[in-house]
Amino acid sequence: MAVFTPVERGELERWLTRFELGQVFDFRGISAGIENSNFFVTTESGAYVLTLFERLSSAELPFYLELMRHLATRGIPCPAPIAARNQSLYGELNGKPAALVTRLEGAWVTDPTEAQCAQAGHTMAQMHLAGADFPIEQPNLRGLEWWRKTVPEVAPTLDDARRRLLEDELAVQLQHLAPLQNTLPRGPIHADLFRDNALFVGEQLGGFIDFYFAGCDLWLFDVAVSINDWCVKADSGSLIPSRAHAFLKAYSKTRAFTDGERLAWPLVLRAAAFRFWLSRLWDLARPRAAHMLVPHDPTPFERILRERRDHYQEPLYALPD
Repeated sequence: MAVFTPVERGELERWLTRFELGQVFDFRGISAGIENSNFFVTTESGAYVLTLFERLSSAELPFYLELMRHLATRGIPCPAPIAARNQSLYGELNGKPAALVTRLEGAWVTDPTEAQCAQAGHTMAQMHLAGADFPIEQPNLRGLEWWRKTVPEVAPTLDDARRRLLEDELAVQLQHLAPLQNTLPRGPIHADLFRDNALFVGEQLGGFIDFYFAGCDLWLFDVAVSINDWCVKADSGSLIPSRAHAFLKAYSKTRAFTDGERLAWPLVLRAAAFRFWLSRLWDLARPRAAHMLVPHDPTPFERILRERRDHYQEPLYALPD
C-alpha cells in the first residue's frame, strides 16, 4: 500500500455519494506497500479502505473483488467489498479504477509466536478450501510467465554473480516447477501473505488483507510464500523450525498435503523466494514516483534464495508429526 494518486477530501466525498455510507469522519493515506494508492476512510457506517489501482485494469478487478466477497461469505476473515447503489464493486476515481472494502481490526506482528503462526496456517488452509469452487479463473500475474518475461529485463542491471544466480534459478524453475502446475493441488491463492498482510487483535488472528496479488496457482506456493516471511531468521535467511512446524502442522490438519506436494516442497520454497527477489529487483529497476512510498530491499530474498538452494533439500516428510 502507498499513495501514487492523491485524493482530496472533496473528491472522496463526491465519489462516495454512489454508496450509502453517510458522512465522512476521517480520511488519510496509508504508507505501507508499493503497488496501489490506499486510504483509510471512516464514515457514519463504519471503517473502510479505499484503493486506487495503479497497475490493475478494470477488466482484471472482478477476480480480486469477487474472490474477497466469495471468501468473506464463507467465513474467511478478509475484507469484504462494498457494493455501490448500482451493485458495482468498483468505479473510477481520479482516472484510476477504485474500490472500497471493509477495514479489519488489528495490527500486524513483526515477531510472530508459534501460536500466531499456527493460526495463520490453519486459516490459510481454510481459505484454500473455501476458494476451491470460486468460478473465475485468473492466473497468478507474478507467476512463471512473468518470471520468464521479467528476468531478461532485470538481469542487465545486476553484477555477474547475481545475474548468474537469477538466470540459473529461472532455468531450474522452468524445468521443474512448470510441469507441476497441472499435477499439484491448485486454486485461488493470496500469493502475498506476508506478516504485514495478517492482522492480529492481541494473540487472535483478525484476518488477511491486501488480496491484490491473488491468482490461481499452486496452494503449496502460497504456503511457501508465508513460510519464507513468517518463519525466517533475518540475518541468515534460514528457517526457524518451531515456527515453520507450527504453521505447516496447523495447515495440514485442515488440508493434508499430498505426497507430490511433500516432495516438491524444497523446490517451491525456492520458487517463492525467487518470485519476491525478482519483483523487488524489478521495482528498483523501474522506480515509480509516489507520495509516502516505502520501497522494499531485494537483499533479504536473495539471501533466502541462496540459503534454500544451498541448505534446504528436505521434503515435508522430514517434518515431525
